[in-house]
Amino acid sequence: MDKFVKLTGVAAPLPVVNIDTDMIIPKDYLKTIKRTGLGKGLFAEARYNEDGSLNESFVLNKPAYQNAKILVAGDNFGCGSSREHAPWALLDFGIRCVISTSFADIFYNNCFKNGILPIKVSQENLDKLMDDASRGSNAILTVDLENLEITGPDGGSIKFDLDEFKRHCLLNGLDDIGLTLEKGKAIDNFEAKNAAAHPWAA
Repeated sequence: MDKFVKLTGVAAPLPVVNIDTDMIIPKDYLKTIKRTGLGKGLFAEARYNEDGSLNESFVLNKPAYQNAKILVAGDNFGCGSSREHAPWALLDFGIRCVISTSFADIFYNNCFKNGILPIKVSQENLDKLMDDASRGSNAILTVDLENLEITGPDGGSIKFDLDEFKRHCLLNGLDDIGLTLEKGKAIDNFEAKNAAAHPWAA
């Protein structure tokens, strides 16, 4: 998993509440267990017209936001089913940070396991960031995970809180497998000790 230390990029505004995982990645895209290639299905029902052409009015199809790295969204983002394809699709598109007032718990935790930083802010601060994100190609935000700070295009900053363990994992690029590998020496010592004490089980 890639480390997340500091991210600077275009922030796309999506002022919609209760965006569920079916909106993020429709069920038609759940046939794969690969994490790559799902970016094309991100918000597919909103991004594409019925004939398959791009819906030019959807924010991520607008030239200024096609390479967005940050999403500023409405309350209760990621509700609905627990599909891990939702953070996979965001990441494959290039989104590494989602900012909202609240997230569904399963989606929130899945983000950390996939290198995405979900940030909870107050409604007042979300309104400020949504305004920043509405500036098109000038909608540049910097998210500094070390200092727990978001800096806007005008230099104003907003502090945010995050569980220290989750922060540690993102800063060091540790998913569940990475966390296990960190304990590799202790596991090897345990296995060696167990083998010596119970040679018939080796």
